[in-house]
Amino acid sequence: MTSHWQTSARRTIETEANALKTLCEGLSEPFDQCCECIAKSRGRVIVTGMGKSGHVSSKIAATLASTGCCAYFVHPAEASHGDLGMIMPEDVVIAISFSGESDELLQILPTLKAQGNDIIAITANAQSSLARFSTIAVTLPKVPEACPHDLAPTTSTTMTMALGDALAIALLEHRGFTADQFAKSHPAGRLGKRLTLKTHDLMHRTPPTVPPNVSIQEALVSMSRGRLGCIFTVDDERLLGIFTDGDLRRTLERNENLATTPIGNVHSARPKSVPPESLAFTALQQMQDQSISALAVVENDALVGVITLLDCLNAGL
Repeated sequence: MTSHWQTSARRTIETEANALKTLCEGLSEPFDQCCECIAKSRGRVIVTGMGKSGHVSSKIAATLASTGCCAYFVHPAEASHGDLGMIMPEDVVIAISFSGESDELLQILPTLKAQGNDIIAITANAQSSLARFSTIAVTLPKVPEACPHDLAPTTSTTMTMALGDALAIALLEHRGFTADQFAKSHPAGRLGKRLTLKTHDLMHRTPPTVPPNVSIQEALVSMSRGRLGCIFTVDDERLLGIFTDGDLRRTLERNENLATTPIGNVHSARPKSVPPESLAFTALQQMQDQSISALAVVENDALVGVITLLDCLNAGL
């Protein structure tokens, strides 16, 4: 049975989803002009707004900055008390107000216009003071707020946030912004690690190895000392195979003689491997996909290390 809580929640989400569809269908030339203005600018992008629009403006600035655009949020009330000095003539200013009549914004617009800033308005009122002051006006559709009183900013802030995301991604694609570039501005946390940590950063550089002609029993001694749950068979440095805890169980089930059977008879030939320059997250995905706990790290057919599932998890991947 659907609760009254869920009924309210679904109504809110449906209202906002319908608004986003209307926004999407209504995108037109002003959005193109907005993108071209920012793409051609040699300055920064300054995003400003008051109240709920201010919170949305801050998020849009952060999204633009994280996707390769030099963007900052400036509070309009603080701007009129000195922070206007932070805005240079070559900067593009995105001013956000659903009504287009926010007093704090209107106070700073004449100064910005006088110093030659391009002003991009995001508003629902194409006839507003903000729209008239702007170089480009991107108009949001007039649709009901999710609030039953049509008062609390809900649908309007969702549309503005989505428009900011659309702008950031359009500019990202225009510039050919890459995952490597994205990683440079996200060095911390799981996302940064997944995009920056290489296999050679986490691998064990002296993996346990034995020649293929030693007995299983001898190999197990070296395997235990290695404490990785596996050992590699090599010819000089050339990788031949891998023997794991799972291989040991299967060997015991076949009643192999551990003292006399060469490890090369029971190892897994052609083990899965990755190059040292590959992303550690790629190695993790490969181990998870293939249900294995270790990967050989190979360069020019030579074994140079081993990376384990535990290494990746301990690193926060």
